[in-house]
Amino acid sequence: MQTISQAAYSEFLQQVTSQQVAQVTIKPDRIEYSLKSEFGGQRYYTVSDRIQPNLANLLRSNAIAFIDERVSAGSVLGLLLSMGAMAGALVWLAKFSEAGGGISGLMGIGKSKAKVYSQGKTGMKFSDVAGVDEAKQELQEVVDFLKNGEKYRKIGAKIPKGVLLVGPPGTGKTLLAKAVAGEAGVPFLSMSGSEFVELYVGVGASRVRDLFQQAKRQAPCIIFIDELDAIGKSRGNSNFGGNDEREQTLNQLLTEMDGFDGNEGVILLAATNRPEILDPALRRPGRFDRQVLVDRPDKIGREAILKVHSRSVRLGEDVDLSAIAVQTAGFSGADLANLVNEAALMAARQNRPSVLMADFKEAIERVIAGLEKRSRVLSPLERQTVAYHEVGHALVGALMPGSSKVSKISIVPRGLGALGYTLQTPEEDRFLMLEDELRGRVTTLLGGRAAEEIVFGQVSSGASDDIQKATALAERAVTQYGMGETLGPIAFETQQAQFLEGGSTRRAISAEVASEIDRLIKQMIDRAYDYAVAILRHNRTLLESTTQILLETEVLEGEQLQAILKQVQAPESLV
Repeated sequence: MQTISQAAYSEFLQQVTSQQVAQVTIKPDRIEYSLKSEFGGQRYYTVSDRIQPNLANLLRSNAIAFIDERVSAGSVLGLLLSMGAMAGALVWLAKFSEAGGGISGLMGIGKSKAKVYSQGKTGMKFSDVAGVDEAKQELQEVVDFLKNGEKYRKIGAKIPKGVLLVGPPGTGKTLLAKAVAGEAGVPFLSMSGSEFVELYVGVGASRVRDLFQQAKRQAPCIIFIDELDAIGKSRGNSNFGGNDEREQTLNQLLTEMDGFDGNEGVILLAATNRPEILDPALRRPGRFDRQVLVDRPDKIGREAILKVHSRSVRLGEDVDLSAIAVQTAGFSGADLANLVNEAALMAARQNRPSVLMADFKEAIERVIAGLEKRSRVLSPLERQTVAYHEVGHALVGALMPGSSKVSKISIVPRGLGALGYTLQTPEEDRFLMLEDELRGRVTTLLGGRAAEEIVFGQVSSGASDDIQKATALAERAVTQYGMGETLGPIAFETQQAQFLEGGSTRRAISAEVASEIDRLIKQMIDRAYDYAVAILRHNRTLLESTTQILLETEVLEGEQLQAILKQVQAPESLV
């Protein structure tokens, strides 16, 4: 029998890494191994108090066969017994856990994930939210109730159990909810609608129960659920039957809001931009008693929002926030916050000590049209085509009723595909569009293509976006606004989303009506195009001279542009 000699542990590791070891046996108290025949074939053993934990991986990486005898049958049996005891303890604890939700409840799956702001420390006050004065006035009553609830109880008045904030994205619904808690100085529990629903059935309902239990313990307090439409969609439209996880969550929410147990001192605020899809039981009085519209701000509101977001920005002496508010019609509060930040970034990029009006103007163009791309080199023919196209938009737009003021023409490429653009800024906020103004917008959109046809005798692909917008506007005029001459005031399309773009659905109509809709749309487009061509032919000299100036300067704006647009004359009749 071959004798076994002792070797140092370090020597063993060196022999392993140098590919001298043939086989290894790892015992509980030592390591036995034999060398390959070309290295003598001797057998050794080594003892070490600090055997590497990744020794098995080291042997595998060096292609050395080994046997690990450290895991004995007794230890395996002991491990199994320990695991069984642990599992039994978990089952026993789950049965008597306060959550009552089994192991999932014990492990926290059924617990709400609400962010808790103690004593209204949300960092927001009403002074931090501007441009939504009517909404703040509505919510002031909620704040007063939380501060002076006894005054309402004495007279017998009941505060609304729920307040639903509705409006387009980015208008400040979440900020308003935080401001209510900040003004009232009460705990604020915030949670998103999507955080209720999980893969496991019953988890959403459990989280709703836990959320209201937390709120009752801290009453008076405010619960805020953002994106309520994630769990509040109307029931009965599920593809998986009527008892799926989302409906269970909604049913539990309905019960908590108006069940047998009163929620004294707990007010539920929720926000959504899809109120039309919410379940009717959720919107009825007794649950969400009040809907507060948080709409896009008007000119005065936009100026107030700009003042709030520019508090921490060093503004130059030439900055006129009122003028910026005029140029940003349709911007939401989030858009305006982004605008101020973009202007500050541009000033910092130029190493200026303060933000100038020029930075704001460039930021507005960047938000509307995209990033300027002067590195995109156009051929001479392309530059000419783009220049005539943009001047055509401007000259036609100068004559259209209700058209926004043309404030800039540029042939500097911007964004993903804009080779040039004509910037129009409304002089006032408009909430209605008359029929002649709508037709004027369609005509202005087609002015660029008309200029190309007049000058070059052919058109380019650059008018594709204009054509899509003109067609969509003409289609809405016929199918939604009742402006079709023969069809009259009949709505053939319904808008699915009140505050989101798109989503219209055409109701069932006959083939004859569909054909008539197409005829009226084409008729409106053709008339608008003919009018654009007539305007540009009548002002052909001005079209040529303005285009040459634009090709030389690349940008036309200010007094120079306004002087040119004043020379545009309307044709006496269509040609």
